Amino acid sequence: MSALVQPLAASAVQSVDWLAIAPPTLTAVTALVVLVADLFVPAARKPVLGWVSVTGLAASALLLLPLLDGDRSTFCRPGGAGVCSYTADHFALVIQFLVLGGALLAALLSVTALEDARGGLPEGEYWFLLLSSAAGAALLPASRDLATLIVALEVASLPAFALVGLRHGDRKSSDAALKFFLSSVTATAVSLLGVSFVYATTGTLYLTQVADRLPHVDAQFHTLAQTGVVLTLIGFAFKLAAAPFHFWVPDTYVGAPLPIAAYLSVVGKAVGFTGLILAAVVAFPSYADVWGPALAVLAALTMTVGNVGALRQQATRAYGAVRLLAWSSVGQAGYLLVPIAAAGHAKDAQKAIGSTVAYALMYAAVNLGAFAVAALVGRTRTRNRLTDYRGLYATNPVTALLLAFFLLCLAGLPPGIIGLFAKVTVFAAAVDAGLGWLAVVMAVNVVIALYYYLQWAALLFRAPEGATARHRAPAPLTAAITLTGLIGIALSGAPQLVLRFASGGLF
Repeated sequence: MSALVQPLAASAVQSVDWLAIAPPTLTAVTALVVLVADLFVPAARKPVLGWVSVTGLAASALLLLPLLDGDRSTFCRPGGAGVCSYTADHFALVIQFLVLGGALLAALLSVTALEDARGGLPEGEYWFLLLSSAAGAALLPASRDLATLIVALEVASLPAFALVGLRHGDRKSSDAALKFFLSSVTATAVSLLGVSFVYATTGTLYLTQVADRLPHVDAQFHTLAQTGVVLTLIGFAFKLAAAPFHFWVPDTYVGAPLPIAAYLSVVGKAVGFTGLILAAVVAFPSYADVWGPALAVLAALTMTVGNVGALRQQATRAYGAVRLLAWSSVGQAGYLLVPIAAAGHAKDAQKAIGSTVAYALMYAAVNLGAFAVAALVGRTRTRNRLTDYRGLYATNPVTALLLAFFLLCLAGLPPGIIGLFAKVTVFAAAVDAGLGWLAVVMAVNVVIALYYYLQWAALLFRAPEGATARHRAPAPLTAAITLTGLIGIALSGAPQLVLRFASGGLF
């Protein structure tokens, strides 16, 4: 009996590749350190927690560098060659870089926001929740089974609900958090139901094994398998804020602290499209004839709804700048969906996915830059209307020029070469996959977006009305604006580096 038990026990014990899991692990450990330290740090020294968090995120990002020499996997199935729950391949590392970099910039914005709140936001809880969400988001791209994928998705999402509603006594914040929570929980329940159907028909949760077994499901289970595929993808479409699952976005961004809105606009998008890629392209390639056309329609609907919503924003409406960025992020989600849909039709799915990742990297840098400028203006213009940006060039010329550059990048116009390059790669992915009609829809939406981006940019250089005040930026806010500006300018000088960095390693 003991001779039989020993081999079984040995097979259950696995060695863990700690270097492979170091980036999300260090982020999670930093979250716990901040939570415990909050109990002992006096109120006057609470800002130290913010700098500990910033340092932890920066260190986590640096830990990605030793992993660039090759793919590493851990938590593998005994006896199953290449069947692992965690794989740090090129795709995972690029997304982890995006997630941790986006979280780091959001943390820099948060340092100033918490200082301005003057105790209105509990600092220890804030940093713990932000770091916990970032740890889940960093875990997700390396997940290679559906269970880990869903767990990582929820670890990234659940702290975000609390962050949105963390301002005590603010009804707008509480309403936004409740809408975000109820919508997301419903989508998660649908996604879990889909995963259970997939498991019932294939007998496995590992993505590669699901891909191998789905084409050979018994005929009587085909409907169940198709339903599972569709329901699983719906949950990730919600996280990406794809229409018609986008309705929570504007109110949530307005109700959340501005750094959290910036975080959701970038890291939330990364979580959504990464999960969609892993589920659709890696686990369900045999059902590309189902999800390919569905995602193409979803992409067309999402970009149209987002751009029309942004176009309808009034310049004098309270929080108009944040609402415009919120609707713009919905439109950008539509562009991100185009190459994923193209992967269901194209012969070279790897190239299509590289276009999505490249676009996401561009969008992350310039959108965080736009939110950083919005945070600066919001320090003195708390209603953050679009009209509050009129004459910004007269008082803060460098900031105004950078915001104009970010908006031109989002619009895809020179000198925002990186934005133009990213949109061209997405167009090319659609055309190469035979989705000419989707390329036409995207072209129409790009023209629509030009109007509201240029309208906002034009306000920056108009003569100011009434008294003007120079917007003074603290060091963390200045660092965030400067970093995003430098990244955008550098990438505009060598846009091909983005596509080269984004491609490779998924298959």
